[in-house]
Amino acid sequence: MTAIDDFRRAQTRILHRYGVDAESLFPRLAVVNGRAHVLRAGDGPAVVLVPGFADPAAMWTPLLAQLAGFTVYAVDRPCFGLTDSAEHDTATIRRLAADFLSQVLDALGLARPLVIGNSIGSLWATWLALDRPDRVAAMVHIGCPALWLGTSAPLPMRLLSVPSIGRRVMASPPSPSQVEAFGRLMAGEDLSLLPELRDLLVAAGRLPGAQRATVQVLHALVRLRGARPEVTVGPEQLQAIRQPVLLVWGSRDKFGGPDVGREAARVIPDASLRVVACGGHCPWVGHPAEVAGAAVPFLRDHAV
Repeated sequence: MTAIDDFRRAQTRILHRYGVDAESLFPRLAVVNGRAHVLRAGDGPAVVLVPGFADPAAMWTPLLAQLAGFTVYAVDRPCFGLTDSAEHDTATIRRLAADFLSQVLDALGLARPLVIGNSIGSLWATWLALDRPDRVAAMVHIGCPALWLGTSAPLPMRLLSVPSIGRRVMASPPSPSQVEAFGRLMAGEDLSLLPELRDLLVAAGRLPGAQRATVQVLHALVRLRGARPEVTVGPEQLQAIRQPVLLVWGSRDKFGGPDVGREAARVIPDASLRVVACGGHCPWVGHPAEVAGAAVPFLRDHAV
């Protein structure tokens, strides 16, 4: 049994728990010189979901179960899940994000879908909306988008961005207890209540190259003292967003609290904010119905 087999089984288990009937698509993309992995489910207007940090597409499963009436496409970013690898570098990561997502859309035949992002996935969606504005109809950002308005990663993640530290810490594959501790500390979510999701993240962290890629991505985006200025998203960039935006924010988000969301909603020309009480950085994990209750009407209003 390989690590990939373990991951596929863990992915199947989390989808089964939530009753999500999804198929795996593997479009070929030049940007990864190989295949991307996309989970597709449902029927209706297209919604593309981009996960955060080193999370696989199936991390979205609790929310996917709430998105009836849409065709959802949850994407594994390069190096994570079942998508082939690409180098992540500070100077080129923005172009990688826009190229990867636009090539995914081309391969899926999606001209201008709705896009949902979380954390680094929100950062990638933001770059796509700014650099290829004709490819995004509207955006929902769930949790504090990475590197918006002076935010950065918490200190433990910034420590991992130092290659010598990150390689040492990530030399061993993650254990279930480590994933649970990380979920509580970083995301503010109790993964012990969702063993299928915990096991998915354990299996994702044990995939070939995943630990190395995690350190590389963090090094490209942050340093020990905070976000790298070359890749931050400040007020001027947010003011340039022309798509409608919904911000769904956990009240206990450790990457940036609701005050950051309020400032973002003020700066973006067409934006609104919903705060999920007691939600963390991934509020759809513990509060899927509440997050969907905010997102679904917005998605219906802006479907094309």
